Amino acid sequence: MLSTFRRFLPKPFRNDKTIVPVVRLQGAIGMQSPMRSGLSLASAAMPLEKAFSVKKAPAVALIVNSPGGSPVQSRLIFKRIRDLAKENEKDVLVFVEDVAASGGYMIAVAGDEIFVDPSSIVGSIGVVAAGFGFTEMIKKIGVDRRVYTAGEKKVTLDPFQPEVPEDIDYLKSLQLELHETFIELVKSRRGDVLTEDPDLFTGKFWTGRTAVQLGLVDAIGDLRGVLKERYGEKTEPRLISAPRGLFGRRAGLGVNQKGQRLTEGLGDELISAVEERALWMRYGL
Repeated sequence: MLSTFRRFLPKPFRNDKTIVPVVRLQGAIGMQSPMRSGLSLASAAMPLEKAFSVKKAPAVALIVNSPGGSPVQSRLIFKRIRDLAKENEKDVLVFVEDVAASGGYMIAVAGDEIFVDPSSIVGSIGVVAAGFGFTEMIKKIGVDRRVYTAGEKKVTLDPFQPEVPEDIDYLKSLQLELHETFIELVKSRRGDVLTEDPDLFTGKFWTGRTAVQLGLVDAIGDLRGVLKERYGEKTEPRLISAPRGLFGRRAGLGVNQKGQRLTEGLGDELISAVEERALWMRYGL
């Protein structure tokens, strides 16, 4: 009845568009700083809640562009997406831009379908820990390192002390646990379409075109094209973002997790920027 009445309204008063809310999930995961938002559950929760609350939307579209980062934040975002999809009975369509690797791919598999560009970088299902050793440097400059602990393992893998094989073995055992969790999550979501390629869970990554063949993603496609083909030419993607606060910053920016203001912790900011840049460069970006 309502749809019949709508046809007699002038075009400006008709509301016959299909709205599909879109949330952009971009950046290194868990690497927030006072001057850069990064990607975490805290930054993603609000736009995700808003997107899934759009009642008449047939689906929610997610744009993923991340080289990875914190495995905990990656899984928390994944779980929030799946919980919201179940609660609101919405399909989730994921569109990968430059890269969905490591934790970025963990988020991507929250989608019921994953679309990529032929040149997107996808995969890197693995766990990595990296750092530097400064033992020779402090010897050369004559620094005496003094550490006092209650608990013999409180300085495990201290970069200013020689490596201990026992500590390395322990770190690797933790990595194996994290890797197994990652593998189980991917198999639970895509086990029926994954190939038996032996490199699938080695940390290797591929182009979007190859990822389709491996079953890591579903198809080549872009957001507007897929949505219009699926829901009609009048489909309108609508970007959902976190609200802006003072000085135009996104909600959650301006203070880091330690409570520092924008003008504090500039050394940490520089290190964070270098680490994030290194993540992107790993995939040639």
